[in-house]
Amino acid sequence: MREDRHQKVSASHLKRNAYLYVRQSSLRQVFENTESTERQYALRQQAIALGWQIEQVIVIDTDLGQSGASSVDREGFQRLVAEVGLGRAGIVLGLEVSRLARNSTDWHRLLEICALSDTLILDEDGIYDPGHFNDRLLLGLKGTMSEAELHILKARLQGGLLNKARRGELALALPVGLVYNAQQRVILDPDKRVQETLAFFFQTYRRTASASATVKAFRIQELLFPRRLRGGPNKGELVWAPLAHSRALQVLHNPRYAGAFVFGRTRQRSTAQGHTTIRQQPQEQWLIVPDIHPGYLSWEEYQLNGRRLRESAQALGAERRKSPAREGPALLQGLVVCGICGARMTLRYHLRHGRQIPDYVCQGESIRTAQPVCQHVPGAAIDQAISELLVDAMTPLALEVALAVQEELQGRIDEADRLRHKKVEQARYETDLARRRYLHVDPANRLVADSLEADWNEKLRALSDAQAEYERQRENDRLSLSDEHRARIGALATDFPRLWQDPNTPDRERKRMIRLLIEDVTLIKQRAITLHVRFKGGATQTLTLPPPLRAWELRMIPAKIVAEIDRLLDHYTEGRIAVILNERGLHTGEGKSFHSRIVARIRRAHRLKPRYDRLREAGMLTLAEMATLLGTCPDTVKQWGHHGLLKRHAYSDKSEYLYEHPGDDPPNKSQGEKLSERRRFPALIPIRSKEVQCEA
Repeated sequence: MREDRHQKVSASHLKRNAYLYVRQSSLRQVFENTESTERQYALRQQAIALGWQIEQVIVIDTDLGQSGASSVDREGFQRLVAEVGLGRAGIVLGLEVSRLARNSTDWHRLLEICALSDTLILDEDGIYDPGHFNDRLLLGLKGTMSEAELHILKARLQGGLLNKARRGELALALPVGLVYNAQQRVILDPDKRVQETLAFFFQTYRRTASASATVKAFRIQELLFPRRLRGGPNKGELVWAPLAHSRALQVLHNPRYAGAFVFGRTRQRSTAQGHTTIRQQPQEQWLIVPDIHPGYLSWEEYQLNGRRLRESAQALGAERRKSPAREGPALLQGLVVCGICGARMTLRYHLRHGRQIPDYVCQGESIRTAQPVCQHVPGAAIDQAISELLVDAMTPLALEVALAVQEELQGRIDEADRLRHKKVEQARYETDLARRRYLHVDPANRLVADSLEADWNEKLRALSDAQAEYERQRENDRLSLSDEHRARIGALATDFPRLWQDPNTPDRERKRMIRLLIEDVTLIKQRAITLHVRFKGGATQTLTLPPPLRAWELRMIPAKIVAEIDRLLDHYTEGRIAVILNERGLHTGEGKSFHSRIVARIRRAHRLKPRYDRLREAGMLTLAEMATLLGTCPDTVKQWGHHGLLKRHAYSDKSEYLYEHPGDDPPNKSQGEKLSERRRFPALIPIRSKEVQCEA
């Protein structure tokens, strides 16, 4: 072997430097496995034995404590590759292949560069020339075995972790509120203040269903939230601080509070740039061991909390989720589900007579695939039906709601009072502990005694402040639920219909009230519109509405108005009919007032018999016929009709009349007698209506 080594080393190799690469996988190995490090440094003697001078042997040991699985973070290996590529290396020395690289990509790249630059590789078994096929084949096998060895080691370690995780015995960092006992079993924190604070936290979220509202409740009650320090000189110490929104989300997302052991919530991935990213895994891929230790809530409640958090997010995942109440009159914004495809329906508004009218549209899939929308349902009638449903549902339960609200508020105040009292007890315990420390010190040792006395005085001041704060807040709580407040709560419960129907109530507040009562509404538009309403708590109710009217149907005159016009045509002209309808407060299908042209258009559209035909069928005579019958001129007939000698009926608004037959005693001409004194019938003079110019 020694002769073979010298045969591969040539004068051109000796003119270049010899690079010794030294690496250990972790800092613990550097400090504990010192023998391996010494063996790697001893390879310098083999380089000298092969003919290199001591000053030509360059040691690269900057990667001590670095893993060989990747070359991205190994500056020493990158420097070695650069020196080989520049032709400055005659030989590369390493104790074994695993010291140089645990990755086949990095290893074969080094072999390729060494073959191109005529650089030798030496390990404990011999010297190799990557330019020769046999040597390169052997080096490739060694690199593959080194990478496989790393995989086997990782598989063993990972298998051990998974085996303990399946039993729920894997020791992981616990959130605040849970600790390990002497037998390394998870129990609730013995500190009662911590337990009751966490219980109050979950109770508040159960009531509000909002992380922000929970943080606000802690701030209003001036309560602190515990956490344990993860590092630093005070590692493991319990500290109290105001509750932040991010901390509230961490607590709500942590399944350990439900008494379950969960493994595999996250997974590490290596990017092309060599960085490591952490991705959240779906719950279906978690390893879950339920009811493994005591908790603060059940697993079902934990899943419900997670579902509420996902629903509160406006843009989580590909499907648009339920969003908070916003501006706009649509009452069911964010709550409507398509009954055909199951997707959440979006909202559109259009103007009608200056008012915003909502439409519920299922258009998510149509946008992605350029297909027609799944459903398009007008929302005005739907919102009206939901309003009536809520008013009817709330009225008989008003008294029960009032009592429940009062009990709920009183329970919250009592719970907050207990937590504040725990804070006072803790301050009193710390004060008593400081007092005992001071009493046990030697009075002559003034350096220690003065320090303990100052600490005792500080604890006394903290106790006094906590006691004063407790008494102040307790007095505020006592005043907050006076008899007057209880009466107001009862009034609010009974006045729900008035509050809901008040036009001054903002649309956003109505939506918030709906979200307290309704979980979601499923719409199905077929021959009729079907609404499946799901209330909070699981109760359901189904409503059926008639199909929405088309645009031309909305502008149609109601049948009862057409019938009334038909009846009035027997007695009045079209202009007089328009006046009568307006006096009754009736309007057209477009919401306009009536005039003679509109009445005439309705008559023609519905093929109603004109007033002229009705009078002719009743035996009325025209002006010419009456003049012929009486043997006089038409002007005389008009004069006689105007002064009541003939009975006439107007059939238009242009002073056009038909005359009743005068019978056996018709009027005749009589000289010297005034017409006003000869009146036989009251004058039937039509009332002309004021014509209004309206847009078509």
